Amino acid sequence: MKVGKLDSELLEKIVFSHIKFRRKEVLVRSGIGEDCAVVDFGEYALVMSTDPITGAANEVGKLAVHINCNDIASNGIQPLGLMMTILAPEKTTEKEIDQIMEQAASEAAKLNVEIIGGHTEVTRAVNRIVISATAIGKQLKSSIVRNSEVKIGDKIIMTKTAGLEGTGIIAHDLEEKLSSTFSREIIEKAQKMVEYISVVKEGVIGGKIGASSMHDVTEGGLLGAVWEICSASKVGCNIYRDKIAISKETEEICKFLNINPLKLISSGTMVITISPDKEEKLIKELKKSGIDASVIGEITVTGKYLIENNREFEIESPQSDELYKVI
Repeated sequence: MKVGKLDSELLEKIVFSHIKFRRKEVLVRSGIGEDCAVVDFGEYALVMSTDPITGAANEVGKLAVHINCNDIASNGIQPLGLMMTILAPEKTTEKEIDQIMEQAASEAAKLNVEIIGGHTEVTRAVNRIVISATAIGKQLKSSIVRNSEVKIGDKIIMTKTAGLEGTGIIAHDLEEKLSSTFSREIIEKAQKMVEYISVVKEGVIGGKIGASSMHDVTEGGLLGAVWEICSASKVGCNIYRDKIAISKETEEICKFLNINPLKLISSGTMVITISPDKEEKLIKELKKSGIDASVIGEITVTGKYLIENNREFEIESPQSDELYKVI
């Protein structure tokens, strides 16, 4: 099997197919394009999401917090708690675990999120540190955002730039390799991209204004996130390549490594779909909060296409992330 998360076909075949028991309290359950599970608790619902960090040697504590809290934000709410499991290989030092927890605690506090539990273990089962975390939030049932409720004609908006997280990870982990080709300025700018991987602000704004769906761009990159949203709602899309924001650092590093920035993990970038009558208000509110955003396409009846130089290229289901080709 390929390195990276399982593709949608395999998920359906060997994972989802086995989950047959259902409880009436579960309002949103596992599925392609859904970032969170939602459980009925009366007037409110409990929102939960879980993700591991496996592809980064540096900043793992910081990344573990943000990638999980970002999923809660994709439901339009502020996360409130986080549980973390740390699996470390035998040669791990106390200093390394201390650094991870210092990072995680600092980033969680910035988001007003409490680390409420977890597990820490040294094990021969891994050859590098693996962190798996679960984030939770509380939401009024009347405000639940489902990625399966996208409408034909909705505008597709992306925040920040494509390949954000992947560029930051590569610049940290392959610093020596990159330094032979790129200036210190470019490498440092790329490394600083991990400072912008939270989408909690845009998620809360999108929830208030009435986004029809939101999806944090993780493995599979921007095109993978768009494909998953469309598949969840059984719709199509047109995405315009010239509307997609990509930083100079990402463009140059991806070209050097021969990887596609549109298929590179990008926590910190959020894809939002919203009705045309709310599009302008959403972009205005995002920019008021210091978040760059742009319309990159629209939802159509069928067919998922990236349009570049007046040519249509079919957007395929996400495969192994481009990050794993170089790290």
